[in-house]
Amino acid sequence: MKKLNLLVIAVILFSFSSYAQNTNKELTKELKEKAIKEARKEAKSLEKDGWYVPPGSLPMAKLVESSWLKQLETKEDGSQRYIYADGNGVAESKSAAEMQSIELGKLLLAGQIETQMNALISANVGNAQLSTEEAASVTEIVASAKNIIATELGYVNPSFKLYRDVKKGTIEVQSRLFYDTDQSLQIAKKVVREELKNKLKLNEEKLETLMGIN
Repeated sequence: MKKLNLLVIAVILFSFSSYAQNTNKELTKELKEKAIKEARKEAKSLEKDGWYVPPGSLPMAKLVESSWLKQLETKEDGSQRYIYADGNGVAESKSAAEMQSIELGKLLLAGQIETQMNALISANVGNAQLSTEEAASVTEIVASAKNIIATELGYVNPSFKLYRDVKKGTIEVQSRLFYDTDQSLQIAKKVVREELKNKLKLNEEKLETLMGIN
């Protein structure tokens, strides 16, 4: 399944560089229009590959379109409002396949969050005045926190779930999950802080510094 990746976003944004005189509202409108066109292409490709939506659901084109627009949402500082990931599951029952796809999506989300936490802590290790051994242990603990972060995310309601019959008695489910970037970082800070406190016995001052609070 295709996603609105950074390259696509960059191409879309670059296409507007010659229209600097336009208002932000006009630029946003044009950006959304281009995203909608790409979303419709994706929906057609998915249908061609045998994917379908359950009875009573919105049409696939609308679901994918909504997802693409959500990927474009930004905060006041211009940064991305949501992190997102696609999960996939194959099982003999629809419910089991759905569960697999959501859990995989959560792990992928947690991986992105762990990467953000690693970048944050790496930038603050020097200020925390850690020993070489402590610094190495911090890196290991942050890297190993992904599964705990995924658990702390709780249930993540998919933006959409798509289905495909793989073979007789087997179904494949594809889901797309979103999570607020600020909220996810707060969860990660809580998890990593607790892990560092319990495993390394770091004092509060060092923990605050690593979390970027000081």
